[in-house]
Amino acid sequence: MDSVEIGIGEVVRRSGVPASTLRYYEERGLIASVRRQGLTRVFSPAVLEQLALIAVCRTAGFSLDEITRMFSPDGRPSPNREMLAAKADELNATIRRLAVMRDDLRHAAACPAPTHLECPSFRRVLGQA
Repeated sequence: MDSVEIGIGEVVRRSGVPASTLRYYEERGLIASVRRQGLTRVFSPAVLEQLALIAVCRTAGFSLDEITRMFSPDGRPSPNREMLAAKADELNATIRRLAVMRDDLRHAAACPAPTHLECPSFRRVLGQA
């Protein structure tokens, strides 16, 4: 094996991504092995950066189809700025909704109403569900 290439086991070790997921990502066209050594896939070290971008995008809530569009045809990360900005706006809206829900739940937990169903804050949480 060439020293600039890394086997799937090393990619798993360094990225924390299971081999089954690597194979699935390759099947979906998100990453590509450079060759095979017997039955073992061998990758360019650049795959680690690709996997890092995939992980960030998955954490942010992007679908795999959206993530696929974050790479140029040669496999290099090339995030779409408009998609990133739209996702950031979506995350801001989610954060605002969750902050309101958090505050309502904290109030309901300390509310002096006889039951949670009689607490206006808790009823608001139920109404949002």
